[in-house]
Amino acid sequence: MADPKLEILVIIGSTREGRYGDKPAHWIAGRIDRHAELTATLVDLRDWPLPFFDQPKSPARVTDGDYGNPLANRWAAKIAAADGFVITAAEYNHGYTAVVKNALDWAFREWNRKPITFVGYGGVGGSRAIEQLRQVAIELEMAPLRHAVHVPRDVYMATMKETAPANPELFAAADASATTMIDHLAWWARALCSARG
Repeated sequence: MADPKLEILVIIGSTREGRYGDKPAHWIAGRIDRHAELTATLVDLRDWPLPFFDQPKSPARVTDGDYGNPLANRWAAKIAAADGFVITAAEYNHGYTAVVKNALDWAFREWNRKPITFVGYGGVGGSRAIEQLRQVAIELEMAPLRHAVHVPRDVYMATMKETAPANPELFAAADASATTMIDHLAWWARALCSARG
């Protein structure tokens, strides 16, 4: 009997009006769903209006799953149930969005020992945002992958005025990097799932 598919959360890393992130998020979720070992679940941070983290206790010190906020506790449970993550990484002022940092900061153990990768866009394909997010992922005891998708400028221009989900054929120039990223994500998700027991 085949192993059950592993759940990958595709987190839309921007909540602003007129955002671009939902387009690559829908596209990469569709690509993940085509993989034999993975299934994708879209997670829109607009649906998770977490307040800015302000708790007296660091999430790394929380051992009972109670992060001091009911929505944060539900968020942590959502993260705990997943086997890996892809975040769409908009680059704002050479960095990533505050809403992504806040979502990462509200939990700790639920992120641990799971792979994470990114679909970046904006300045230089979101490279600077992704590099910074990899550092945060390490502190959360995650396994940030070397492979990511950096949306090329021509793909960005072709899809920016599309409504989500955009025609996946418009992302063809990013398909090769997506395939590599997803294959590595599947390997790490399976290996770490097995190691977590």
